[in-house]
Amino acid sequence: MAYKVLLLDGIESVCKTILNERGIEAVEAPKLAGDELLAAIKDYDGIVVRSATKVNETLLKAAPNLKVVGRAGVGVDNIDIPTATKMGVLVMNTPDGNTISTAEHACGLILSLARSIPNAVNSLKNGAWDRKKYTGSELSDKTLGIVGLGKIGSGVATRMIAFGMNVIAYDPFTTHEKAQELGVQLADLDEVLAKSDFLTVHTPLTEKTRGMVSIANASKLKKGVRLVNCARGGIFEENDLVELLDSGIVGGVALDVYSQEPPDESFAALLKHPKVVCTPHLGASTEEAQEKVAEQIAAQIADTLELKSFKGTLNGKAIALSTNKEVQPYLQLAEKLGDFVAQVVPDNTDQLEVEYYGKCAQHAEVLTDSMLKGYLRNYSDEAVNLINARYLADFRGLKVKEVTSKESKTYSDLIRIKIQGKSNFKDFAATQFGDGDYRIVEIDGFGIELSLEGIVVLYKNIDKPGMLAAVSSAMANRDINIAALSLGRNTKGSEAITAFRVDRKLTKDELQVIDDVEGVDFAHYIEMAV
Repeated sequence: MAYKVLLLDGIESVCKTILNERGIEAVEAPKLAGDELLAAIKDYDGIVVRSATKVNETLLKAAPNLKVVGRAGVGVDNIDIPTATKMGVLVMNTPDGNTISTAEHACGLILSLARSIPNAVNSLKNGAWDRKKYTGSELSDKTLGIVGLGKIGSGVATRMIAFGMNVIAYDPFTTHEKAQELGVQLADLDEVLAKSDFLTVHTPLTEKTRGMVSIANASKLKKGVRLVNCARGGIFEENDLVELLDSGIVGGVALDVYSQEPPDESFAALLKHPKVVCTPHLGASTEEAQEKVAEQIAAQIADTLELKSFKGTLNGKAIALSTNKEVQPYLQLAEKLGDFVAQVVPDNTDQLEVEYYGKCAQHAEVLTDSMLKGYLRNYSDEAVNLINARYLADFRGLKVKEVTSKESKTYSDLIRIKIQGKSNFKDFAATQFGDGDYRIVEIDGFGIELSLEGIVVLYKNIDKPGMLAAVSSAMANRDINIAALSLGRNTKGSEAITAFRVDRKLTKDELQVIDDVEGVDFAHYIEMAV
């Protein structure tokens, strides 16, 4: 059977060459879009895209023969993976192809900010010779803050250490041992913001990373910090950057990505600002990177169509399990529990032990993948999925031990995560009560029923009358409403554990008010992914 693959968005021609050599008909259509694309796609078994083509539900439903979508690059924001999964279409990317390219581009932007290179170039080309105006600053002995120490962030660290920079980083899932190997000091986010002369971000855009730098948190920044974003638009609050620059709080900004691409007229003041260096999403745009991802995606597509290998597949296991009614709920439970635990345990924990009891034990391997997907989702510079979760955990130095038992305990099926090392909370167990009803049933030996959804506050407290009333009063004074409440204790009058869901997000100060209530310890804020 001869397969046909459509190559969109100007993929390098080596992609067509490799596919043709493998006996697959490849058609290059760099500008095909709109209704013409919808009409043509029905004849193809595979498509390869970059970032321009939106592989949405409409396009997928117009492609009854489609078996695989390949993204020549890392980001898959332009691909509707849930719909593709539902329709049995594999989605794959090339996560390693442009790592070096993006890291180098971030380093180039750091140098451009330090030495005012773009402005100096424009000045000289316009006939001026103003050396004093464009006096720069050395990078040696300056502090570079990195948020997100995955492959790209680590690549930036290695390169800028060679320039003599002191590198500190925030990545709650990278171990101290791994950071030490890189020559990087780990710190919490506020410390990174406070100490950085230059700050570069390499994380996905999530509710936790959106607006990481803004007017609202300007007081946390070191005065004159220079910002670099080659990750995702929106991590810096773009609407605030001009004011931050004009006030001197921020000394310069370098952007390669934007919340809207291409940027519209609302970005004009920002992009034209003399202290802004801006490039049109060039992080992956090197000849080597484009050649490399084109070669990689061609080989992966061919292997997939020939059923030889599924390397790079983002939803392969999800497809295999999507129709398995027995496994799918366990996957959801494991992912939600991992997400919860990651927000409670200390940063840079280096080992987890995961225990499976009952029927779910026979699926331990894939459930651990799902748990790690939830655990790592917020601070990885790649999209975390069932395929790459273990690899990303290993890259960060996180060790995972699995224990299985077919014997059930109190509940017929139970997943337990134990934290190795110092932690305010160390032991979490969860199960499923009904369709879509996932609950934590035990924390540190305290029996408790807590739904894994919404916004949760968790703390330990002295077991005495008035404790809940004191916390409730503190919240009521700040217009915070309790939506659901869970309590647990072992012995009357000793220590207890309390968890409740609230109707809105809490600020750090509002959480501190709860932690300051006499008798309350270790208040944690957990925001579960939808």
